[in-house]
Amino acid sequence: MEFNHADLFEGLADAIGDRVAVVCGERRLTYAELDAHANRLAHHLREQGIGQGDHVGMQLYNGIEHIATLLAALKLRAVPVNVNYRYVEAELLYLYTDSRIAALVYDVEFDARVAAVAPQAPELRHLIAVGGRPAVATAVPYEEALENQPDTRGFEPRSGQDLYIIYTGGTTGMPKGVMWHVEDLFMGFGGGNPYGEPRETPEQVIEEAVKADPIVMMAVAPLMHGATQMATFIAWWMGATMVYVRRFDPADVLRAVEREKVLSMNITGDAMARPLADEIAAGDHDLSSLFVISSTSAILSGAVRDRLQELLPNTMILDNFGSTESGFTASGVAGSTPEKGLRYQPNTAGATRLAVLDERLRPVEPGALGTLAKAGRIAFGYYNDPDKTARTFVTDADGTRWLLTGDLATVEPDGTISVFGRGSQCINTGGEKVFPEEVEAVLKGHPAVFDAVVTGVPDQRWGNRVAAVVEARKGMRVTEEELDAHCRSSLSGYKVPRTYAFVDEMMRSPAGKADYRWAREQVLGRR
Repeated sequence: MEFNHADLFEGLADAIGDRVAVVCGERRLTYAELDAHANRLAHHLREQGIGQGDHVGMQLYNGIEHIATLLAALKLRAVPVNVNYRYVEAELLYLYTDSRIAALVYDVEFDARVAAVAPQAPELRHLIAVGGRPAVATAVPYEEALENQPDTRGFEPRSGQDLYIIYTGGTTGMPKGVMWHVEDLFMGFGGGNPYGEPRETPEQVIEEAVKADPIVMMAVAPLMHGATQMATFIAWWMGATMVYVRRFDPADVLRAVEREKVLSMNITGDAMARPLADEIAAGDHDLSSLFVISSTSAILSGAVRDRLQELLPNTMILDNFGSTESGFTASGVAGSTPEKGLRYQPNTAGATRLAVLDERLRPVEPGALGTLAKAGRIAFGYYNDPDKTARTFVTDADGTRWLLTGDLATVEPDGTISVFGRGSQCINTGGEKVFPEEVEAVLKGHPAVFDAVVTGVPDQRWGNRVAAVVEARKGMRVTEEELDAHCRSSLSGYKVPRTYAFVDEMMRSPAGKADYRWAREQVLGRR
């Protein structure tokens, strides 16, 4: 056995096969049942010529089929590729082609888009449709794909160097495939022990899972987001049950927490925390089992965190910091918020190194601004993009390979790191730097604001000026004047938005990330 996700899952299926591995709605499978299910799908894919190095797309809502497809690909040493189910035809064609998927497993709700795009993807040769009879003539219904397939294994030996790709849309531009070796991916996201040093051997992962008291964990974001895939594996390495809802709905999420007695829940920033808080306040859910809510991929604003904490006084609210390229990087320091300043305690387990570097890749002095960088167990590049790989993964004069995260930060005297925001999104207005995250957090602290995204737009005098796209809470209205007064009570004048665009619904990624390109278009279109 190696530090390979398929090897490790099969070891768990043999050791704790009767424990429930996954729950989605009314469906639940034990480790042994999920292993057998994924085996059948893997055998079908192998019959279609899918094997080591081939790419398997997953254009699916959350569910058993999604996680089974992920496992089936890994069992074959094929490469799972997450497909954003919100993409329109042009975006899908780019992703199908860029990722070179050979097979696609998709929900029948996406039939029309798949039918329009699949024939144009040169390497896509096999389609499997989940959830009913597909309209695409060449697609095989999922249940038929599994029929008459053995539920045993019989796959070739795997390696810790097998490839895993996670496509990430980021905040601008087309998505990029982040490439990991699976052993580095395992170590980069907790190493089988998110609370301490990584496990020393694959066998130790299994042994510790066997000894662990079974707990129930929940990942709320879509499985097409890498953080939810990793949260699932982290839960499994602990011998836990992972719970999903098919699509995000706050009432469904809280019903699942109550029904399954969820102990720990992963969410994505205010985009999920705010509607969950509204539902908790309005509903009558027994959430006494919920011990931890952890936000990843997007930061909780102080106002939303405080409201959630008030509603759930016995639940810990945590912020974790990381990225698809870096893995788990740091944990939020108590009291840290975008409004007050974001401070993190670096994760240094397993020889991980976190530093703030200057332009010559040297560590900055405490208090000096630089780029946050990570060395150790990190991704190794971007698929089909050597230029971006060269810009992002760099080697210093001592031969250390660093991932430049793009976040601007300083090192504090106590060793914690203050993060100000993405350098690529930093707004330079009249020579002053404004980080959108800080302004967004203040805007979202206004009682009439549901969501806000801040961006820079051209200005003849200042070069750029601060602009905000705002979505008001349902049934409420807010004016520019009210927001201006609210912001000036907490922000320096140069940080206060000069231009606003009010929208009925904010555009965000399925993971809750801000779409800054869209926000800029909203502002420019309303001048």
